Amino acid sequence: MCGIVGMVAERNAVPILMEGLRRLEYRGYDSAGLAVLEMNSLRRLRAVGKVIRLQEALEATPVAGLVGIAHTRWATHGVPTTENAHPQISRDGIAIVHNGIIENHEALRSELKKLGYVFTSETDTEVIAHRIHFHMAGCTDLFAAVRRTVAELTGAYALAVISEADPECVVMAREGCPAVVGLGIDENFIASDVAALLPVTRRFMFLEEGDVAEIRRRSVRIVDAQNRTVNRAVHESDMQAEAAERGPYRHFMLKEIHEQPLAVSQTLEERTAGGKLLDAAFGPSASAIFKRVKAVHIAACGTSYHSGLVGAYFIEQVCRIPARVEIASEYRYRNPVITPDTLFVTISQSGETADTLAALRNAKRAGYLSTLTICNVAESSMVRESELVLLTRAGPEIGVASTKAFTTQLTALAMMMVALAKNGEAAAQEAELVRELLQLPGLLEKTLSLDAEIQALSESFADKRHALFLGRGPLQAIALEGALKLKEISYIHAEGYAAAELKHGPLALVDENMPVVAVAPNNELLEKLKSNLHEVRARGGKLIVFADPETRMRSEEGITVIQMPVHATALQAPIVFAIPMQLLAYHVAVLKGTDVDQPRNLAKSLTVE
Repeated sequence: MCGIVGMVAERNAVPILMEGLRRLEYRGYDSAGLAVLEMNSLRRLRAVGKVIRLQEALEATPVAGLVGIAHTRWATHGVPTTENAHPQISRDGIAIVHNGIIENHEALRSELKKLGYVFTSETDTEVIAHRIHFHMAGCTDLFAAVRRTVAELTGAYALAVISEADPECVVMAREGCPAVVGLGIDENFIASDVAALLPVTRRFMFLEEGDVAEIRRRSVRIVDAQNRTVNRAVHESDMQAEAAERGPYRHFMLKEIHEQPLAVSQTLEERTAGGKLLDAAFGPSASAIFKRVKAVHIAACGTSYHSGLVGAYFIEQVCRIPARVEIASEYRYRNPVITPDTLFVTISQSGETADTLAALRNAKRAGYLSTLTICNVAESSMVRESELVLLTRAGPEIGVASTKAFTTQLTALAMMMVALAKNGEAAAQEAELVRELLQLPGLLEKTLSLDAEIQALSESFADKRHALFLGRGPLQAIALEGALKLKEISYIHAEGYAAAELKHGPLALVDENMPVVAVAPNNELLEKLKSNLHEVRARGGKLIVFADPETRMRSEEGITVIQMPVHATALQAPIVFAIPMQLLAYHVAVLKGTDVDQPRNLAKSLTVE
């Protein structure tokens, strides 16, 4: 969601702040702004809409300064307006940018109004700005005022503050939202995401929960939640700046769809040898823990939840141990029954998803055997806080609608299943399962050859308002994901169902104006699926079936069959069939002219509840 960039330097900060904001656009936002200290005087510019609107405002009213902060906002408190955009300011030249939600903002706002503070926005952020000003009256030290202020806040935040009273520093604080300090030569930076700073530094310190940091040109001072001065480790990022560029592709989403063979290959790389899976890929204690696992509990949100559904299916089918999946936002408010020796698994592209991170923290207090995170960001909170970790190595995923993160999560879950199977009655299957996993990059590469055929097919969707997606077994989750992709970026209402559930209600919606998309692997449920499809045909529905070549299904009146270029085994099928679902959604969205990479109302990394 919201993005933060800031810096303290001896060069004009504005171009670097603007480039940082452009690199954070993938997170989803509705307004943008910046504030700099120009000759020790605060200058602020804000604009509703994309970063390009802020650039136009800069061209009309140029500003410059050596110290500055910038922000892309995703509306929580207050609609998207210039007044609600960040930075928010208080008296005497204090400016703040803020990610997250302050839950006790109303009580603080009421108190501040009684003290004479005037509010010009509906945001909880302006409350923080005025509170910092209030504390500056008792101490001229901005660092101390921010520390006193955050001690009063309830909620989640990453915030950065500058002030005319101390024009050579930025103060940053973090609780529940990611925050990073970038280290340069005679200049330092702050951001909510490493990607924002890759053009200027590769050396980073990650703030931990409760940290407050004072960033100056040649120094960084950090105080933790117990008011102790601490040193945070310096990490060298190996992320490539050009990985966040589109290259020859029209959209990031299309680029990331085509990167999936490489992403899956990298996820598998160095984690198998001689037909065996290397348990150490999950961490040094993984082997001992996996031998004790008698059940698996998975928590995730959105697309990651769909990957969890597939993972749980195969864990039960192959490993013969119970596995259940929960939506993290629901799990965190339950008091679940935990059977002995249950492994708790969280799945997140960013590793900062607020509900999933809260679920992980709850689980660590609840008596699980261990915790395991499947994630794409090595420096994320979930990775740092989980006992076991498997990184998906998908590289930066910029498009809001997840593609390569999903298929690499499915690959990682399949690896986890193999690791668990080694310790049970399915141990003899390890070599065959590993072989099937290693075939995936080639299968995905061949499946991408459907691009042109799916692009032509998408024309039949351009005028539609509703669609159904059907699957059975583990492919039910791929139907759910296909529907989610279509609604996310084309704004067509779509629903995914287990195919046999049609007759329990959804069949009432089927007519010639509602496309019905089905995924048909060649498995033991194929004939059952065919019967479900006949129910659609009998009601005049238009069927589009993505079929494994071994099904021998052919197009006929009322049914368009897109034959998959490759046969996929049961383990491979969910990953392979995800590709046409993504391509279909992409091409329909392009035809409809929507904002493919940054669909309305959505954000990439949801760091608020």
